[in-house]
Parts: sequence; structure tokens; C-alpha cells
Amino acid sequence: MIKDFFIGISYVTRGFGLIQRPGIRRYVIIPLLINILLFAAGIGWLANEFSGMMDHMLGYLPSWLDWLSWILWPLFALSIMVIIFYTFTIIANLIGSPFNSILAEKLEADLSGQPPGEFAGYAALMKDVGKSLLGELKKLMYLLLWMIPLLILFIIPGVNILAPFAWGLFTAWMLSLEYGDYPLGNHGYFFKDVKRVMAENRGLSLGFGAAIMLMTFIPVLNFLAMPVGVTGATAMWVERIKEREKGLSAKS
Repeated sequence: MIKDFFIGISYVTRGFGLIQRPGIRRYVIIPLLINILLFAAGIGWLANEFSGMMDHMLGYLPSWLDWLSWILWPLFALSIMVIIFYTFTIIANLIGSPFNSILAEKLEADLSGQPPGEFAGYAALMKDVGKSLLGELKKLMYLLLWMIPLLILFIIPGVNILAPFAWGLFTAWMLSLEYGDYPLGNHGYFFKDVKRVMAENRGLSLGFGAAIMLMTFIPVLNFLAMPVGVTGATAMWVERIKEREKGLSAKS
């Protein structure tokens, strides 16, 4: 699993080259613009609200743990940043999902040496838009179901020390589902199937998701997180997961 974790990370670095690939660049423009606008909004909002949110979080700390505040402050700060930036990532992907699906489709055809598919008409395009949006809403519901117990961790004395680590792990997992859904969704996989496939490739998934999460905290690079995530996940699907899935389908 450790080896797979680092291979998963490598697909994020690979994504930087893939978004510059001839014939692919034009499909990157719209997802990139969506990400820039929403991340800029997220950074501005966080800058205005950060201090008050930190005071509120530390207000739950019992008096006998005041001496731990200097340790918990950076952990809570990191957790707040993860929550906020992942929320904006969800929104960005909700808006950009139809374009991300097209990007994944064109890149997979390019990596597989297949000719790109022809335009199927506006009716088919609208059907794909509806399917993409429905998939994003299912991911959002999955996130909300897990957010409640994860947020409760922050207000349980003693246990709240573990909350930032739990959030980091969950965020890496969610980001792997978020971007893995585009290439898999193009092959008819529903969200429940995407969860199964990514769980069966857990090392790859967590390494990939952790690297994307790190990107969201690095200025300028965070603007590229969405197209890099889509292209990196597509390459991972083509080179590491697709053949294994075909083998499982053949056996069943």
C-alpha cells in the first residue's frame, strides 16, 4: 500500500504535463477559469472570517486544556482551511462537471491511442450535463453525511485533538472520489461503483487525494487543482485501474 500511495502522488505531478498536451489544452480552459474564480472567492472569504472562526473553535477547549492551545491552534487552523477549501472544490466541480467529463473523455482517447469521439449533438450534451450534475449532487450528499460526525469530533474534549487528522484523511478520500468519478463516470460507473473501485485501490486513491489536497494550500497551484486532478485521475484509470476492472468483469 505504501508503494501505491506514492504512485498515486505521482499521478498528480503527471497531471501538470497532461494539461499541456497538444489537443488537450483547449479542454482545460473552462475548468481552469472556474477554479480560479471560485478559489479566489474562497481565499478572500477565508481571509475575512479566519480569526473569528479560530476564536470560536478554541472556545470549546476546556479550561484545563488551555495549555494545549498552542498545539491545537495550528491543527484547528489546518482543519478549517481543509473544510473551506474542500467546500469550494465541491462547488467548483459541481459547476465544472460537464466540462471535466469532456476533458477526461478526450484525454483517455488520447492516452489510449483512440480517435476522439465525434460531437453527438446538443441533446446528448444536455443529457451528459444532467448526468454529471446528478453525480456531483450524490457526492455532495455523501460529504454531508460524513461531515456531521467529523464536525462533532471538534467539540469532544480530548478527542478533538484527533479531529484534524480525521478530516485530512477524509478529504484525501473524497478528492480521490471527486476526480476519479470523471473517467469512471464516462464508462457508466455510478457513484457507488466509483467508491468500490477506489476502495479496492486504496493506496493509489489516498496518495492521489492527499497530493491534490496539498495543492489546494499552495498559492497559484491551487488554481490548477481541478484540471490537474481530472487529468491525473484519468491517467491513473487508464494505466492502473482499467485493465483490472476488465478482468473482474470478465470473471463475473
